[in-house]
Amino acid sequence: MAPPSVELTILMPCLNEAETLEVCIRKALGYLQGAGVDGEVVIADNGSTDGSQQIAERLGARVVPVAEKGYGAALIGGIVAARGRFVIMGDADDSYDFSALGPFLAKLREGNDLVMGNRFAGGIAPGAMPPLHRYLGNPVLSGIGQLFFKPGVRDFHCGLRGFSRERILALGLRTSGMEFASEMVVRASLAGLRIAEVPTTLKKDGRSRPPHLRSWHDGWRHLRFLLVFSPRWLFWIPGWTMLVTGLLVSVVLLFGPVAVGSVGFDVSTMVYALGAAILGYQALLFAVLTKVYAHHEGFLPSGPRFWRLMDKVTVERGLLLGLLLFVLGLATAVAQVVRWGDVGFGGLDARSAVRIAIPAVLGLTLGFQTMMSSMFIGILGIPTRAGSNPHTPVSAEEPDEVAPGDLASDEDAVAGPSAARDAAGTDDSARTGEDSNLAPSTGRSAIASES
Repeated sequence: MAPPSVELTILMPCLNEAETLEVCIRKALGYLQGAGVDGEVVIADNGSTDGSQQIAERLGARVVPVAEKGYGAALIGGIVAARGRFVIMGDADDSYDFSALGPFLAKLREGNDLVMGNRFAGGIAPGAMPPLHRYLGNPVLSGIGQLFFKPGVRDFHCGLRGFSRERILALGLRTSGMEFASEMVVRASLAGLRIAEVPTTLKKDGRSRPPHLRSWHDGWRHLRFLLVFSPRWLFWIPGWTMLVTGLLVSVVLLFGPVAVGSVGFDVSTMVYALGAAILGYQALLFAVLTKVYAHHEGFLPSGPRFWRLMDKVTVERGLLLGLLLFVLGLATAVAQVVRWGDVGFGGLDARSAVRIAIPAVLGLTLGFQTMMSSMFIGILGIPTRAGSNPHTPVSAEEPDEVAPGDLASDEDAVAGPSAARDAAGTDDSARTGEDSNLAPSTGRSAIASES
């Protein structure tokens, strides 16, 4: 990576933004001149056909063509090509005020790695954000992001943000679509970067065409990304809840029916409790397998508590535990068959038979799952050469054209080469300018938040 040649790059992704691009560039250049900041304006163009490139060049901005389509792809290409120590990115639709970037740069100079804008604190002009996004989409997704990853920001999807170019490139951001906004905050939080927030404003964009954003579709993609990158909330907590509840109910009903007021619970409830326990145990196994795979591929950090657990859970111990559970279940089943033989293999009391069969089935199922999962963990732990020959990101001094394969392809970074993109999906078109308005439809690290 070439050393920065200026202090600040103001980066705008662009796809046919001829209507508003000029006013955005003029505001950005005016800020640099008025504040005495050594900087540049970079337009990451995603294939505009309306003359946006010519407008940018005429005004003195540097145009970086990005071949891979998508909002995230355009921004990653622009970040790679930026020459600034810091980068402040924002949409080229004139919804953000590029003449008021002082608070962002001040926070970056203080040593923060990522500075997020907060539109709810700075002010949202009438008509700038649809009510669905303002009162449902953004609050819900921001709340989930804060619960899962604790980045300390209230506006998770604000499109105006500043960051240290070096620190963000080191994260290996991968997503090419709108969920790039979530990925940056999530990975920065998981990596322990310093994150700050400053008030900013949002006004109605100046374009006459409809927005690129599809509210429910893109909101779901953000939510899916948050879930995929949080095995704790996707698998671990639901798994423990179902397993403990299912086992408790099964144990209570093992000794006979239970009545709560006029409602009775018997073997039918016990069967459903068995199902909950099995599903919960399966979710816990998924959580462990996900963490092991994610660590092996390098796209999700694991905390010390998780690795203390994994140091104890060896393949051999897992096989022994699984075998023990399986044998206990098998012994219970055999005892039931023997009891059936004692009555000449005739009719048995259904309730009594089910009460014995359920623990037998539970032991057999959990034992088999444990043994198979232990072997799969062993397979995931086989050393490979993946990530041993990382690709060096394109420097700012190399050609302006940023091809798809050049975007953040360092396999030693937090993300693996394709896992994050496969998890979150890709986008067929660059939707630059509506990342901010969303409705819900996204070696060992010392990060403990996901353990």
